[in-house]
Amino acid sequence: MNRLAFTAARLMRREEPLAALSVSQAALLSDLGGQRVALIGNARALAAQDHGPQIDAADRVIRINRAPMPGPASHGTRTDWLALATRLPDADRARLNPGRILWMSPKRKRLDWDSASGPGFYLHPLADIETLAGRLGAPPTTGAMMIDLLLRSDLAALTLYGFDFFASLSLSGRRAAADVPHDFAAEAAWVADLLQRDHRLTLIR
Repeated sequence: MNRLAFTAARLMRREEPLAALSVSQAALLSDLGGQRVALIGNARALAAQDHGPQIDAADRVIRINRAPMPGPASHGTRTDWLALATRLPDADRARLNPGRILWMSPKRKRLDWDSASGPGFYLHPLADIETLAGRLGAPPTTGAMMIDLLLRSDLAALTLYGFDFFASLSLSGRRAAADVPHDFAAEAAWVADLLQRDHRLTLIR
């Protein structure tokens, strides 16, 4: 698919040609077999901690959206995968230099050509987003979608950093919980249940 055909498919909400650009979910998840994965949220509280070396020691480091990184001591330095639900400015793309981009938003009009045509691009299925939204009773955050997706793989461990469910707000903006469409209490309860049921999952508080 060329850029013109991509733009037409995106604007006309034609899911099939967009999905054809994506690696399969099975192929994506197979890449995680046996790995220790660090998923980095954007909670402001993470900037006051010193988990950077632990993050960089993971087999796979996955960040979210524009992924602000105040410093290597708190956030580490690597970005292997980037999970997006928003447009990524060129400066952030160059700074993060992700090896793979995962488009997690149902808003396909926001998807850009550079992301969709990059190596290993993944488009998260609309049905998966809708199923998780039904479970949570609200549109899921990018972080919640990634937790749901990653735990379907045969990874060895998934460690969450920078997830406090908006208690300390986000490094990526000044919005309050009331300004976004997510139910953070529901997501916190859902993760708490996962922590009880899946020994591979760890939440660094």
